[in-house]
Amino acid sequence: MDKIILIKYGELNTKKGNRNFFINTLYKNVLNSLKDYDVKISKDRARMYIEFKDEDLDSIKSIIDKIFGIYKYHIAYIVNTNIEDIKSKVLEIVKKEDFNTFKVESNRSYKEFPLNSLELSKTLGGVILKNIDSIKVDVHNPELLVNVEVREKKSYIYLNSYMGSGGYPVGVQPKGMLMLSGGIDSPVAGYLALKRGMTLDAVYFEAIPHTSIEARNKVITLAKKLLPYGTNINLHIVNFTKIQEAIYKNCHSNYVITIMRRMMYRIMEKIVNKYNGYVIVNGESIGQVASQTLTSMKVINDVTSIPVIRPVACLDKLEIIDIAKKIDTYETSILPYEDCCTVFVPKHPVINPTIEASEIEENEFNYEEMINEAVNSIETIKIKKDEKEFSSLL
Repeated sequence: MDKIILIKYGELNTKKGNRNFFINTLYKNVLNSLKDYDVKISKDRARMYIEFKDEDLDSIKSIIDKIFGIYKYHIAYIVNTNIEDIKSKVLEIVKKEDFNTFKVESNRSYKEFPLNSLELSKTLGGVILKNIDSIKVDVHNPELLVNVEVREKKSYIYLNSYMGSGGYPVGVQPKGMLMLSGGIDSPVAGYLALKRGMTLDAVYFEAIPHTSIEARNKVITLAKKLLPYGTNINLHIVNFTKIQEAIYKNCHSNYVITIMRRMMYRIMEKIVNKYNGYVIVNGESIGQVASQTLTSMKVINDVTSIPVIRPVACLDKLEIIDIAKKIDTYETSILPYEDCCTVFVPKHPVINPTIEASEIEENEFNYEEMINEAVNSIETIKIKKDEKEFSSLL
């Protein structure tokens, strides 16, 4: 084993008293994600190291790219911590590269090493210049950057740098309940919530026969596309048919979206409490539709005391689409199967509703009983990382 994957933590380094908790959580996530590979993983407060088989490297990289908590990683050569071995290995590595300018950057964390970081960089730069013709040093914009990290027992040399997904390891925050529709925004919101360390369950509101089984399958596919970034997802499916029909039968058309969202939030509060969640997560973006004006958000939010996290609230649609394409949810999201929020959109929904008017509309029907019935009849599908198909929870 002469190479290793060297992981840098980035934002985790800012966690002082909780640093070990964050690193240990990341370690468990990496270990779980790579459980099907012949790897050996070790860690310290500054770095994580993965020993691997060469034939698995591309597959392992594709997995690491999606693990939150990793700022950057490198494929590094391992060498004994003595100056002659380091010089020899650096020269061996750079002779395989095609370049005209270079720079050496050294980091000596092992203070007993005879050269400090600057001295080591100058020494190695001299070795390269002496043994390779027609090259020169460029400290500002080199074609080849040679990195050397000196540790007590082993040192590491690398040329490459791969950006990780950043953020916090999934699991350092408790569970959020994602309102997962079939649209573009909510899967992106789920991805961003995972990036801040939450675990997620998802909630889908369906209204058969007004929504279709294809719409449900679309949401299942979207949930599965979030799996590589987090953990297993429980998808809670709410039968919203009776409530939605009652809204459209009893409420003025311009208020139906506002009332529908208020009913959904009431149900979400019960689901959060029932399944040990902490927050509601959704894909609302300020001003994007009538129910997402600040006035509407205030009126809709009034029915719950549960915190509502809106990760895409300040992103415009093009920014959200860019992320959706990056995480491979966009093409699924634009499939033409309508969900509860789009199937009965009125021509002129109110954009500045009031709480008083909303309560008057809601008093036209007995929604409490229907809400309890919807919560008690939830169907839950467990979507697992290690299964190609999903299975219903009994």
